[in-house]
Amino acid sequence: MKRFLETGNFAITEGAILAGCRFFAGYPITPATELAEAMSLRLPQEGGVYLQAEDECAAMHMCIGAALGGMKAMTATSGPGFILYADPYGWAIGCETPLVVLNSGRVGPVSGITGAPGQGEFYLTRYPTQGGNFETIVLAPNSAQECMAMTVEAFYLAERFRMPVTVLADQLITDGFEDISVPENDGEMKEMSFRVWPRKINQGPKFYPPSDEIDIAPVVLGHNTGALCSDWTPTEEGYDIEEVEAHHKHAYRLIYKVRNHRDLFSHHYDKKFMSDDPDLIVVSFGTPSRVVNSAVAKARSQGLKVGALRLINLWPFPDELFTARSKYLVVELNWDGQLVREVQRAVPKDSKVHFLGICGDLPTMHDLLTTFEKIIKNEPLSRRGWELEAW
Repeated sequence: MKRFLETGNFAITEGAILAGCRFFAGYPITPATELAEAMSLRLPQEGGVYLQAEDECAAMHMCIGAALGGMKAMTATSGPGFILYADPYGWAIGCETPLVVLNSGRVGPVSGITGAPGQGEFYLTRYPTQGGNFETIVLAPNSAQECMAMTVEAFYLAERFRMPVTVLADQLITDGFEDISVPENDGEMKEMSFRVWPRKINQGPKFYPPSDEIDIAPVVLGHNTGALCSDWTPTEEGYDIEEVEAHHKHAYRLIYKVRNHRDLFSHHYDKKFMSDDPDLIVVSFGTPSRVVNSAVAKARSQGLKVGALRLINLWPFPDELFTARSKYLVVELNWDGQLVREVQRAVPKDSKVHFLGICGDLPTMHDLLTTFEKIIKNEPLSRRGWELEAW
């Protein structure tokens, strides 16, 4: 095992290579540029290919082309670039093309602030393209080390589900320096619970079975497969067709191959102090969860019954984790509230859901502890304009 003091971008690069990634295409954008730089250095050392595209849309299309050629591929960007993925992302979903997308969130909207963290793409990662009739898989790490693990996991899931998988990080994770351990052999990878699925080649003829089956090798063009691939509604053999019944079958597959096999990734979450029916459950994901966990531990030491629930698997949304009838506080790095709306939908009737949003910086321990106490005591939360949003 090698240890480094490095960034999340470094960890993501090493995780991708461990997972078998040998193609990366991207376009410079803070805070993901350093990941592209690391890939440009490391991939040639591993017999892989790095390409800088003319823009983000082209980068995603290049990755789709590489994946259809039989390579494990990845791209990375931030919010302004992620929205440009909309067309090729839909192409990859519809054509069941496995690849991994890293989105490092920064403050928005539009270009916003390049050097400050944000969580404004929660819903965008669920609906990254047009048309609907699909599911997405999204993983949200909260540290550099976990970035590596979730990147390896994303490649594993992409291959088994035959689809693009998003890793949703933020600027603090990808740019921040932390202690990182990199496995050097299969034994150490197994010790770290890294799962790797090799690329296989679909020999047909049923490239698009109208079922919820997984573990079907993806379409690869060439290699004497005679494969077909198009962004139109396909027949089971991959030919274009303009029939609603055919699209019903295809849409069923795109949705239920994910929903009906959630057991493969539904274990990705973290609970703390949840065994004694807490009076307040604090929900978060990504970097804010680290402050939340510290604040919850502090509140516990002060006699407050507070629990913490950190989501790692964001989509499909883990409704099954919200069975307790309780008070909830959702903490996000945005001011409009996105995760909070899914929590409101998922919790049992009569549960009260509160929101604390901050953008460009982490919430302070003081703000969190004060909010915990007020909610538990049924006191109204203050709203201080642009300084802090609280429902």
